[in-house]
Amino acid sequence: MIKPDAVRNGHAGAILNDIIAGGFTVVAMKYTRLSEENAGAFYAVHKARPFFGELVEFMTSGPIVAAILEKENAVEEFRKLIGATDPAKAEPGTIRNKYAKSIEANAVHGSDSDENAEIEGNFFFSQFERF
Repeated sequence: MIKPDAVRNGHAGAILNDIIAGGFTVVAMKYTRLSEENAGAFYAVHKARPFFGELVEFMTSGPIVAAILEKENAVEEFRKLIGATDPAKAEPGTIRNKYAKSIEANAVHGSDSDENAEIEGNFFFSQFERF
């Protein structure tokens, strides 16, 4: 997912180019905006954490680009491509190093496991919307 900060700052196209250049195939994609209810459901795993309210507020602050990507070892490869959550610690050339402003406004979300990738893909896309 390309987060509201990156969309707002005009980086969505460049991020998509980086993803495709990284060898990923986009099998589903949509430009949308999360409601408070949807953002809360998507990030429910963090509900007990002190930053949950701020996370939901941030994720509803503007449009996002949701996508399902394919590649061999996609989750692991995407985590390498996006870099560390803290852009100050992200490797040079990673998406977060290039486009993120802070830990909170870190430009992109990437699934942390194949199981979560499936859950998150199903959150945004029906089978009809996938290619």
